[in-house]
Amino acid sequence: MNSINRRSLLLAGLGVAGTGALAACSSGSGSGSGNGSGLVNPTSPAVAATEKRRKSTGRQQKLTLTAAPAMIDLGGGVMPKTWAFDGRTPGKEVRLSVGDTLIAELSNQLPNKTTTSIHWHGIALRNDMDGVPPAVQTAVRAGSTFTYRFIADAPGTYFFHPHVGVQLDRGLYAPLIVEDPKETLAYDDEWVVLLDDWVDGVTGTPDEVYAELKQGMGGMGGMSGMSGMDMGGSSASPGSSDGNMGNMGDMGDMGGMDMGDSASPSASSATSGGMSMKFGLMGATSKLLGGDAGDVKYPHHLINGRVATDPDVYTGKPGNRVRLRIINAGGDTAYRVALGGHKLTITHTDGFPVRHQEVDALLVGMGERYDVLVTLGDGVFPLVALAEGKNANGLALVRTGSGSKPSAAVRPKELDGMIMAASQLRAEDDVRLKSAKTDVTHQIKLTGSMGKYNWAINGKAFDMNNPDAAPVVIEEGQRVRLDFVNTTAMWHPMHLHGHTYQLGDSGPRKDTAIVLPKRTVSVFFDADNPGQWMLHCHNAYHGEAGMMANVAYKA
Repeated sequence: MNSINRRSLLLAGLGVAGTGALAACSSGSGSGSGNGSGLVNPTSPAVAATEKRRKSTGRQQKLTLTAAPAMIDLGGGVMPKTWAFDGRTPGKEVRLSVGDTLIAELSNQLPNKTTTSIHWHGIALRNDMDGVPPAVQTAVRAGSTFTYRFIADAPGTYFFHPHVGVQLDRGLYAPLIVEDPKETLAYDDEWVVLLDDWVDGVTGTPDEVYAELKQGMGGMGGMSGMSGMDMGGSSASPGSSDGNMGNMGDMGDMGGMDMGDSASPSASSATSGGMSMKFGLMGATSKLLGGDAGDVKYPHHLINGRVATDPDVYTGKPGNRVRLRIINAGGDTAYRVALGGHKLTITHTDGFPVRHQEVDALLVGMGERYDVLVTLGDGVFPLVALAEGKNANGLALVRTGSGSKPSAAVRPKELDGMIMAASQLRAEDDVRLKSAKTDVTHQIKLTGSMGKYNWAINGKAFDMNNPDAAPVVIEEGQRVRLDFVNTTAMWHPMHLHGHTYQLGDSGPRKDTAIVLPKRTVSVFFDADNPGQWMLHCHNAYHGEAGMMANVAYKA
């Protein structure tokens, strides 16, 4: 096999076709009454009725999560001051069985009258527990508590974090694992792997990062994206506009891409219109991401809360089969993940099972999760999370025998091997959506630029103080199609709260999907969880700038 084919990348699911293909999709306007009237309230009887229908074991797990300032040991002498749950980052893993009720009391001990919340990322829970103030709950004031209570009725790999400002980019996050007692997947052990990009308490705070980004890059904004980059010549259509999933077909093959130069160096400093950029990142490009790799320059990239020079270590036995639950909790960084000397078998994405697919590496956007199986070799092996396009990486070690520790900057060859795009995965039969006619289609146009830092949906920045001003209106029982039309020069990981959507007629079930610049991705879901749900870019800074919408059920 020649070197180019060996490094082929199947990228159809990250962004397919252009915006013009969806001109006929006009059955949904993406706007509502303007005052929120006629919408299902998060505390309405419809929400309670849906919760009552969830299958429950009757078991309860109670815990207290204290959000407070903390000095965190990230290893290698790096000890920043940040905010964390119970004095540690990542926070302590929460694990329960499907159908159990989680009762979690959040105690807000943050300084300076800072409000906070908890969003249970990926969980299709009751709407008033979703943790998005003020849309579905009142923000938890400093010195106060709030108790989240919900049934976790879908097994999978999840995590939780605040949904206030850019608190996501601090140390307030932890894994949430919902186990399935009927799990048929066979393995000897598992390892939860949390990826994160870190700035807080080292070079500044996320609030300082956001303040700088909001000033924009003026005339240099055009450098922030490389929309003219050849992405392999894909012209695959996202499907016909007749509303039937069966016509989606194969979303295409964008193979043949040489991955050897996709981690291009970024400048250590930049200027914007004569203004010094302390946090802004210039020159970070990635073919995998269609051009611009990210906005923020991070001093550290973490795996399980450890810097690359002092990594977390998993100790196992040669020949053991291990399940890795990989979670990207980062604010602005996609990671290309590989385990040196090993193949990875993808079994789940965003909590839902897929037909098994062997790959060399994974591309994991912010908010995405992948479960993979790996059969361990004998020795010491680097688990590398390459900060895509940013010339940096996180590192952890797998130790099953003797061997020396690799360098912090190790680049195993698997990083340049085969990566399977999300759309090339296939949902397992028992979780695939039943074929059905689409009842409503909404075009979700992603707009904005780095130049003005005016990220938005359908050209209008979301106003969190008026969350039901222009909702994307759906009705309970509908089959809904969302067409993510990315008009920008930047990639966006689009996350929908309270639901999972499906890529195409047989693609994976996901709640977060990468949409490449100048591309369109179409997804489907069943409207079976009444309430008001955020739909947003999971880049913490894009979402805060306004790339967010309210998907609201009609009463």
